[in-house]
Order: sequence, then C-alpha cells, then structure tokens
Amino acid sequence: MKELKNRFSSSQSVDSFVKNLALPNRKYALSGLRASSLALFSSCCVEKSDFDTHLFLFADKQRAIYFYNDLELFFAQRDCKQEDKDVIFYPASYTHQNDAAKIENANVVLRNMALQKLMSKKARIIVSYPQALAEKVISSSVLHSKTIKIECGEELDLDCFIEQLDDLGFERVSQVCDAGQFSLRGGIVDVYSFSSQHPFRIEFFGEQVDSIRTFDIVSQLSLEQKQSVEILAVNHSTEICTKEVFLGDYLPENSVIWVEEKKCSLANFEQLEDFNKDGKEIFTPRKELEQWLSQNKCVDILVGTTETENLYDFALNEECEAQMPFNSDFKLLVNELEKWFERSYRCFFSVGDEKQKDRVKKVIEEFTPKGHVLKVDFIDAAFHGGFINHTNKTLLFTDHQLFNRYHASRLDDNSSQRERLTMEDLTTLKPGDYVTHIDHGVGKFGGLEKINNNGKIQEAIRLVYKDNDLLYVSIHALHKVSRYCGKDGTEPKLHRLGSNAWLKLKNKTKSKVKDIAKELIALYAQRKLSKGFAFSADSYLQNELEASFLYEDTPDQYKATRDVKRDMESPAPMDRLICGDVGFGKTEVAIRAAFKAVCDGKQVAVLVPTTVLAFQHYKSFSDRLGNFACTVDYLNRFRSTKEIKSVLQGLESGKVDIIIGTHRILSKDVKFKDLGLLIIDEEHKFGVSVKEKLKSMKVNLDTLTLTATPIPRTLQFSLMGARDLSVINTPPANRQPVNTEIISFSQERLRDIIMFELSRNGQVYFVHNKVQDIEAVAELIRKLVPMARVVVGHGQMKGEQLEGIMMDFIEGEFDVLVATTIVENGLDIPNANTIIIDQAQNYGLSDLHQLRGRVGRSNKKAYCYLIAPDECLLSEESAKRLRAIEEFSAIGSGFAIAMRDLDIRGAGNILGAEQSGFISEIGFDAYHKILNEAIRELKSNDFKELFIEEIKKDGYYVESCTIETDLEIFIPDTYVCDIVERLKLYKRLDSIEEDSETEKLKSELTDRFGKIPKQAEELFEVVKLKRLAKKLAIEKLFIKRGKMIAYFITDKESEFFQGDDFGKIIHYVQCYPQQCILQESNERLTLTVSNIKDIHSAVLTLQNMIK
Repeated sequence: MKELKNRFSSSQSVDSFVKNLALPNRKYALSGLRASSLALFSSCCVEKSDFDTHLFLFADKQRAIYFYNDLELFFAQRDCKQEDKDVIFYPASYTHQNDAAKIENANVVLRNMALQKLMSKKARIIVSYPQALAEKVISSSVLHSKTIKIECGEELDLDCFIEQLDDLGFERVSQVCDAGQFSLRGGIVDVYSFSSQHPFRIEFFGEQVDSIRTFDIVSQLSLEQKQSVEILAVNHSTEICTKEVFLGDYLPENSVIWVEEKKCSLANFEQLEDFNKDGKEIFTPRKELEQWLSQNKCVDILVGTTETENLYDFALNEECEAQMPFNSDFKLLVNELEKWFERSYRCFFSVGDEKQKDRVKKVIEEFTPKGHVLKVDFIDAAFHGGFINHTNKTLLFTDHQLFNRYHASRLDDNSSQRERLTMEDLTTLKPGDYVTHIDHGVGKFGGLEKINNNGKIQEAIRLVYKDNDLLYVSIHALHKVSRYCGKDGTEPKLHRLGSNAWLKLKNKTKSKVKDIAKELIALYAQRKLSKGFAFSADSYLQNELEASFLYEDTPDQYKATRDVKRDMESPAPMDRLICGDVGFGKTEVAIRAAFKAVCDGKQVAVLVPTTVLAFQHYKSFSDRLGNFACTVDYLNRFRSTKEIKSVLQGLESGKVDIIIGTHRILSKDVKFKDLGLLIIDEEHKFGVSVKEKLKSMKVNLDTLTLTATPIPRTLQFSLMGARDLSVINTPPANRQPVNTEIISFSQERLRDIIMFELSRNGQVYFVHNKVQDIEAVAELIRKLVPMARVVVGHGQMKGEQLEGIMMDFIEGEFDVLVATTIVENGLDIPNANTIIIDQAQNYGLSDLHQLRGRVGRSNKKAYCYLIAPDECLLSEESAKRLRAIEEFSAIGSGFAIAMRDLDIRGAGNILGAEQSGFISEIGFDAYHKILNEAIRELKSNDFKELFIEEIKKDGYYVESCTIETDLEIFIPDTYVCDIVERLKLYKRLDSIEEDSETEKLKSELTDRFGKIPKQAEELFEVVKLKRLAKKLAIEKLFIKRGKMIAYFITDKESEFFQGDDFGKIIHYVQCYPQQCILQESNERLTLTVSNIKDIHSAVLTLQNMIK
C-alpha cells in the first residue's frame, strides 16, 4: 500500500495540483481519473495540502460510499472506531429518497458525529451526496444547548440527571438499543447519545460519577472505559422549524469542495425542493447551494465530459483507464500484465483476503509462460475498482473484477447489530405466547410470578392450560418448557392438565421418530462398511474452476466443499446432504463435486424434481463448465425423440459427462458407461418408487443430495451419526442487497416500477395469492403498461401448462409473471430483478424472505416492493414483520432465527412428511427434545458398539435433573425489573454446561446490573449442583427443611451402578451413618442427607462423596 501511495504522492501531477490549489483561485477541474485512482489521487492531495477540511460530493449515495471505502483504506482507517476517524461519511437522515418521513436513527448519529467533529476541527475529509448535503441541520448554538458533558469523578445528582434526560426528549426503556433511549437500574444509567457509535453506561457511587463505559447493544456488555463523554439529544426532525443552516455553514473557511458530475448533483438538489411542503424547509433550495458552490474553492471532477478547460482557473487531465473486464479469462489477464510490465509499469493487485491472494498467485504462476519474468505486488485491501494510470505508469487490478464478482460497499452503522436485535425481539418469549411443557403439553405463558413456599419467596413460571387450569413451573425446571414453534399463523390446541392425551401423542411421536432414526443409523453403518470409488486429490483444473466462482466462498460453503471432497476421496461411498437457503451456493458445491468426478473419468447424473429445474440446472452447469471441456446435457419432456436418442447414445459411449434430468434418467433405457456420482436435488419431492430405486443405487455409489429448505443446526447435531450433513447458513458476502420498500397500492407507482424494470431489459414477478381474481390483476397490469407481455401462472393449472409458461418466462418470452406463491419454489431467473408482493401483510416472515430470494441473484440491482395497507391499519405483529423485512435488505444469518416454520419444513423433508404433522402439534423445540432422547437411547442400546466413544465422552448418565427446594433462589425484580430479560437469564442459567460459562454470566450481570444479590448468587450454585447430579445419575433432587433427598436413575442396568462413583457414595454413607441414609423403596434407590442449609452445602456434600 505504501509503495502504491508513494508513486502517486511523488508524481508531478499531484504536486502541480496541490500547488495550484494553494493559489487564491476558485474553479478547478480534474479529469481522466477512473475507478479507485480518484480516491488515491485525492488522498495524496489531501495529505500534501494545508486545508482544514475537504468535502467530496457525489451524485448518488452508492458512488459516495464506494469512494469513502477506498479513502478508509488509503488512510488506514477501515478498522478504526468511528470517533477516531477523520474521514467521515455524511448520510441523509431518512431511509428512502422519496419518503423524508422515515428517519433512520443510525444515519442521524453519523450526521451529528460529523457536525461535532467539524466544530472541534477534527474532520479532515467528509464524503456525501446531494440528498444529505441539502438536508438542513440545526445551528451550532442549538447543538451546544442540547449537549450534556459528563466526566468521571464529578459530582452529579442522579435524579437531576434523569430529569435532564427526560427534558431533552430521551425515551425511558427497560433495555437501551437505539439512539435517544435511556434506562435506569439502581445506580447504573445506560444512555444512547445521538452522536455516538455506541451507547454509554454511567455508574454512580452516591452522588459521584464512578465510571463511564461504552457498551454493545446486542450483548449489552461493556466495551471500553471513558474518562469523559458528551451526550447529544438532537433527533433530526424534532426541531425542523429551527433548522436554519446546512452542512456548508459548519465548514471552516479554509475548505475545498470536490464535486463529481456537478450537473447531475445540481439536478438532484432541484428535485429535493419538492419535499419542502407546509412551510417546512427540510432541504436547502438549489439556488442557495449553487451560490455556495460558486463562492467556495471548488474542484469539478469531470467524468466523460466535453466541457472545455477554459472554464476553469486550472485544469488537470490524468491519462488513466479503468480495469478491463476479464470475466475469468486468466490467459488474457497474464497477457495484459506482461504487456504493461514490459513497458516498465509497476503492477499491483488488490485482494480481499489471504485465500484470494493464493488463488490469484496460482493463476498468474500457471498462466505465465516458462522463462518469463512478471513481478506483481499484492495489496491486502479490497478496492472498489482497478485502473491503469499512464501518467505515472501504475497499474492496479482487483480480484473481484477479475472473477466478475459484485463488490459490496460497507458502512459502519451498526445495522448488523440492529438486525440481530430485531430478530431477537421477534422470537423472545412474551406473556400470551404458546409454550410446550415436555410433561404436560401445550399451554400459554402467563409470565413470572412470586409464590410463597413454606414462608420463603420464590419465583415461578405461570402456565395457563385448557379451562384456565394453572401450572406453576420452578425456574430450575425451565429446560422442560420451550416456546411453541409451529407453522406460521396456525394456533395450537391447548392441552388439559391431568389428561393422558399429551402422553399418548408424545409416546406415538417418540416411537415413530425412533423407527426413522433407527433406519437412518442402520443405513449409515451399512454404508461405512461397503466399498466405493476413491477419487483422486484436486487437480489444477479444479482450483481454476473454484477460483472463477462469481462470489467469494462463505465459511459454510468452503466447509461444505471440503467435506464433499473428503467424502469423495475416501473409499467408502459418500451420502451427504447439503442444506442451504435459496441462493446460498448449494448448486456451486454440486458443480465442483461433478467436475471432480469428471476429472477422474467418471460420469455424473443430476436428478431434479421438475422439468423447469432440469433446464435451469443445465444452464447453470453449462455456464460454469463451459470453458473446461466438459459435456453437459439434459433430458426432459420438452426434448424431441431424436434429441433424446442422441443423448442416450452419448451416455452409453461416454461422450456425455454430466446428464441432468427428472426421474426419466432412472429409466431402464438410460445406460451409463461409468457412473461415478449421483446428485439429487430436493429428494423429498420424489415419489416412493423413485426413492426405493435411489436407495439401492446409494449403497455403493457416491451420492450428494441438495435441499433448499434450511435444516436447523440443532437438528444437524442430533442427526450426527445418522446422516452426513453440511449446512450452508450464511449468504454470499458480496451478494447485492435487495432494495426493499413497503408501499401503498397506487396504479401510478405500479406502472413506474414495472416501466423502470422493463427499461433496463429486465423481468418482473407480481405475486398475488388469490387464484379467483388473478386474471383481473394481470389485466390491470396490461392496461397500466400496454407494451409489457404479461402471463399468469398458478398452482391450479395443469402441470404441463404451468411448466410451459415457466419455460417461456425463463426464455424471455414474457416481461411480467403474475403468479401465486408457486414462484418461491426453486425458480432461478437472473434476469428477473423486481418482485412486487401484493397484500404482503398476510405472509409470514419466512415466506416474504423466500419470495424476495427470487430476485437479486445476479450482479444487477434488485428491488422488492411490499404492497400493504397503512401501518395504522395493521396488527402489531404484521407491522413488525414488514418493518424487519424492509430494514434488513441484506439478508444476514439473523433471519435464520425467526424462520422456525422453515425449520419445521426442513425437519419434515429430512425425516419424512408425517413428521411435520407431529411438529405442528407439539412444537419444534419439544419435538427436537423427543428426537434427541430417541437417538440417545438408540446410541446407548441398539447401536452401542458404533458409538461407544461418543457415550464415554458425554459423561452424564441422565438427560436432566429436576431440583425442588424451599430456599429463596431467584433474581429479584429490584435487580432486573424487565420480565422478558429475567426469563432470558433464567433460560441461560438453565442451559449452562461449563464453569467458564458460569463465570462469564456472572461478570455480565455485574457489568449490566451491578453487584449480584445473595438470592441470585445461589442460582449459580444450582447450575453446579445440576451438573454434579447428572454425573451421579440423579434424576430428582429435593432440598427442603434442611434435608436433601436424591432419587437415582430407575434403570438398574445403568453402568453407573458398576462404576467407581457409586462405590465412593456407598463408602461415604458407611462413614457418616448419622448424616446419610441410602435406601430402596418402590424399586427406586434414594439417598437422604441431613444438615443441608443451602445449595452451596449440597454441592460440597456431593463433591466430598466422590473425592
């Protein structure tokens, strides 16, 4: 990086430009700079000049962010904290350009930080765009009056401070997670300023500020100590009337304004004046901005313009060209590098990470002719765009442009944290939610309640069952209660306490699950013993194919590829299932596996459930393997008899390497020369006869199965040893986010949306889920956009007719597809990049996510419009769902949390359709517990020899231990007042397995809520006691009236009774007969120990027994 900057910094053009900037002229022009060379040239000018601030203005937000990202890299500020940066991004306050009412708090924070830095002369560079620059701000005097300064050690009355926050308009909440909020817990105040990246935690000792720390909004844990802080209470438009200035009024006199495409920016300023309604001037008028630009030192950055140089006091033209598109043509890359290297150009290559650096290095080494010298310097930074600067003979290429990948811009605005918070909010257990108790069935969560137990106060969970029957569950038995997760929108039946209906359902489910698990484990064991073909290690061709992938491999995708290759290279036949959401890269893993098989002279069969999918996979495989001398063909009902005959002959002779088709490829007349790999897409969609055929083929043939329904990680771990699973849970990092917007129904808006997509030669999905009036909707679109070719598709059509319509849409015969939700099923059309979802409030979060996943599957910007009534007419849940899907357009892993109905589908697909019914009846978490129990029993009994090591490693003889006590053990509401937060803490305590986790939680509680009270301290001892009890095969523990009664496991054949620990317990009882009684009653062994005053003494007693 240093060398690259030096070449520009020491160049004559930079010196000349800086020298002229220092003169008292006003108008400058800079032209010829392309891609990242503009940021590089500008950064050198900034460093060599003496101006206080440089403002860079770009015509649109995306272009501004890319430039800002490049500057962060050149100034080594990419990983700095926001407050330490002097390169600042200045956004508009609102989310959507055409809706100035939707304020984005994260943007308000970035704007206020910029204003504060300008006031304290700490802003060297500001990067912005017209919408942000024109938006008015409050004056510096108002900004001062809205700021509270606090220092460690200062005297401050806590009540006065809270009153001050109230007066300034801060909102009091139980947990701070957004700017403008504060919370009070004892002597701890959390407050989120409108000018800080992270909120502050201020701890008082009496009337003195004891400590100030920043904290993370998701974990709520402290990040770093601060000596002093400034709390700003300015929330964008609460004072629109007092906003009399704009950003330009904050700039020092000694500033330079750099403007790219001035005409375009001025046109944008003019459009913004339309928002100045009802006497409120939100945006500065164009004339004022134009005047301001003419009065300041201004550099026009000219892009492909014909404007003459005599318009300017000084103009500089750099000879520069953008990196050519190589489209993974490595030979062309090396030729290009050699050409410029021979002409004494210095060659640099920008790479995103070490893996990419290795790939590019290998490519250059492989394609450079022997004996040729080619020197390339690698820079570990992902720049926006490569260039060749002829003025100073410098070349910079980027890896993402070499492989034709989308390069994602990055703005540090806490959006990923807010996504996780929103998802947590959508999935947190709240009073009124349905829950499943593993012993009593489905009920409703009625909150936490204090109950009196022998004069001692305890906290319990209140569950409401049928006929308003109540059940109080101890906080120590929380593992038995789980949130009911069924299908979206369906309400479960409440069970009646004391009836045997729940027990019957539970036992039926368990026996069915056991049968399925038994079959899976038996098949798994059989396959491990049989012999298959061991494929050879990767060739250079394999590396080349993988390097040419359009996106960067995600960690999950990389691991899945590695697992598949390892399976293929082992002598045992592979049978791996790859689960991953739409567009997460499963097909790419399958293509790599297929190519590996072809490299070893084997043929590959790809089995898909529908004709349309066969054609789509054919296109995907052909596109990826087109340059690798690999013959791909397909069989489906749209092919002629002659074509089918030709394909069959090619398969038999070995000319066809990869065949893709529906169950037709399993017919008797399909003969392979040497089949080595079978890839099955969505196996659960095939009929019984096809599945039986596949079962016989799988025994000694490598098989790879793909499913688009995500399988939850929990289920994946349960099925270890029953099925080889690879889960791809992370989306491609550089996938373009889908621009998502909630809109009201408007014919004009609908026409504009469709017209825009057609103007860029794209296609549109219109999702309308009512077959009755779907034709009327299509007719409306035909009237609105007469030139659009509109077609209707829905599930009530005949299969062949629907497939024909889909094929025509894929081939570009139609522009708009008006369809029901059938479009969410696996259609992959890169040219369809706008989806409009009618009545979006009626869909579950996962359905909306699946539908939106249909677009944004290429390098084109994609749009998703959700048509819904006004928010005030929606239920709170619907509004929340729509806001979540709109806000988080770049789908992150947070979405997986909320998609429990997808998890149910996934479990049904992997374990059989009947299982989905059971899951809907008893809830996903309860089903998962039963599955775990069944598999554990099978591993311990029927398949003991196979899993002996795994059982030894576990070390526990019972699944769980129930503790009942009359001691005061709970989290007081004076310590944690929020019910939802207390419940979360109880759940965490109940699931702790390691001592390190206990200590971590203790320090978290101290950090967030202060010193832990005695009642809560005892909870941590309960965690230790539970783990000890499980190790000692104790199923129940009663600690009441100073006595402890332990109930051992009922299974007399358990290995525990032959082990050392049981022997030590007997010895201890013999040594202390006054204190201990070991006896058997009702065929159950119990141990009674007296003088147990608290949980700590119970833990010590059990520890002493097995010393």
